[in-house]
Amino acid sequence: MKRYARLALAAMLALPLAAQAHDVWLRPSSTVLSGTDGWITVDGVVSNDKFYINHAPLRLDNLVIVAPDGAKVEAQNAHRGKLRSTFDVQLTQPGTYRIAVVNDGVFARWKENGQAKRYFGAADGLDKAVPAQAQDLSITQSLGRVETFVTAGKPSPIAATGKGLELLAVSHPNDLYSDEPATFKMTVDGKPAAGLEVNIVPDGSRYRDQVGEIALKTDAQGQFEVKWPQPGLYWIEASAEDDLVTAPKASKRRMSYAGTLEVLRP
Repeated sequence: MKRYARLALAAMLALPLAAQAHDVWLRPSSTVLSGTDGWITVDGVVSNDKFYINHAPLRLDNLVIVAPDGAKVEAQNAHRGKLRSTFDVQLTQPGTYRIAVVNDGVFARWKENGQAKRYFGAADGLDKAVPAQAQDLSITQSLGRVETFVTAGKPSPIAATGKGLELLAVSHPNDLYSDEPATFKMTVDGKPAAGLEVNIVPDGSRYRDQVGEIALKTDAQGQFEVKWPQPGLYWIEASAEDDLVTAPKASKRRMSYAGTLEVLRP
């Protein structure tokens, strides 16, 4: 199920690519700035390796940047290249910015004249994409969040959206140090996601014999604790499935989360 969720999310965020199980991530040039009125550049990538630009750009159609006061911020200088997307963000307020690409679409599979067909995209495109004579039609809602956090000055609280699979801060995501364990909470539609498998991978896996994955599971309150093996960037991933669909004609909902955090040296 985790592989399917990653496959569906990567395919929808990088269309018109062929659907394969790739990693998706946002990587900011800095996660903490000492003052306001600074700038960061963010890479958005669909890759074969965490934090390596080696496959395709992440689509930015559904990019949402939320300032510390809750206002939406427009990305600057957005560009989609062959291997990555980039954009700039000006941090004009003190506090924490939430930067995310949020996907809410459908994955449909069916047969047409004996041939297997599929559709990844927005729910309102189903009627045009799927013929009336479609056989063995299966429609799944795919809800995914790819995000990172950046703070100017002192960290501020991060408001939950209450939609889909979400990482909430018990330990602030921009106040992490390698000598201090951190606690986070996973929720589904704002409710604790108990018993959820969470996978965390440190940067640099390309140069290690082992990936170094940290496999954890949330408790009854949806919380989990991480003991960082070293400073650096970390990719955190989770997925879930239920039947609480909001997309018309869908019978199930698959949710995925992929976040980028930076752990600093004490």
